[in-house]
Amino acid sequence: MTSKTKPTDPYAKAGVNIEKGNELVDLIKTSVNATHDRRVLGGIGGFAGLFQLGSKYKNPVLVGCTDGVGTKVALSQAYNKTHLTGQDLVAMCVNDMVTCGAEPLFFLDYFAASKLEPKSSAKIVKGIANACKKSNCALLGGETAEMPGHYAKNNFDLAGFSVGVVEKSNLIDGKGIKPGQILLGVESSGPHSNGYSLIRSILKKHKAPNAIMQTLLKPTHLYPAPVLELIKKTNVKGMAHITGGGLTENIPRILKKGLVATVDLSAWKFPKAFLWLQEKGKISTSEMLRIFNCGIGMVCILDKKEISRAQKILSAHKLRSFEIGTITKGNLQEKIQYT
Repeated sequence: MTSKTKPTDPYAKAGVNIEKGNELVDLIKTSVNATHDRRVLGGIGGFAGLFQLGSKYKNPVLVGCTDGVGTKVALSQAYNKTHLTGQDLVAMCVNDMVTCGAEPLFFLDYFAASKLEPKSSAKIVKGIANACKKSNCALLGGETAEMPGHYAKNNFDLAGFSVGVVEKSNLIDGKGIKPGQILLGVESSGPHSNGYSLIRSILKKHKAPNAIMQTLLKPTHLYPAPVLELIKKTNVKGMAHITGGGLTENIPRILKKGLVATVDLSAWKFPKAFLWLQEKGKISTSEMLRIFNCGIGMVCILDKKEISRAQKILSAHKLRSFEIGTITKGNLQEKIQYT
């Protein structure tokens, strides 16, 4: 005797819906494939992504970067802006990558959630794909995991990994940095994806004006296109992506012994969102500079004669830039001083 009762799916009963995972793949397929060019072999759905390096490089150096969005995810959830976090994820990886002169080749994402909602999840992945396309980077693959009981309620997390390449002779490693060169600060879009545990703590006590909230939720700037053009047309000596640790921790990472970055705090104005955070959080200026980017998302070090041309290139990409300081001789422990 045949039963007409539909068999129970034990995995779905445990909280994991395989069909929703398949639905998500169908929803994102077009966006993902739009990031592919002839260097990508195969398409979405395989066990591994295949990328053909080609013969453009004589002595290629592969560059790998990985990162996440951090607790900005939680703030984005609270304000229904999770679709913007895809760009944050890509930017945090590819922006690190271009500091050594590498062009991004491909990106892979890892999206894990307590419960998979195909339509909202697809918006996040489409945001990742769009950011990859803007960075001339293929979204080569990824992984989606539904993990009920591990992530509380409707929480999720994002992580990403990117690979790029640079000709060994063109590698930017900071060895050419010397006294007298200029620190050119490139504007940020806001706090990017750093300091959000503190930001959320402040927001629990103080309601932010709409304009401030818009800045706090704004996606991280994508720097590859403007920076790679800058590298091509000027002689960039070194770069620092201003992430967690702010200017204070990140600029010294590219300076060899005996060099100090002297930063003039009057060279640019802290954007309103940072001033609001500083006031409401009662944060000293020195701590602001150690926690947040304070309006400067990338620092490029060049000779004085290159600055005008560099600023024109950045301006063409709709990015403001500021001469924020100079490289000097010195043996300070932190390799940075503010004036």
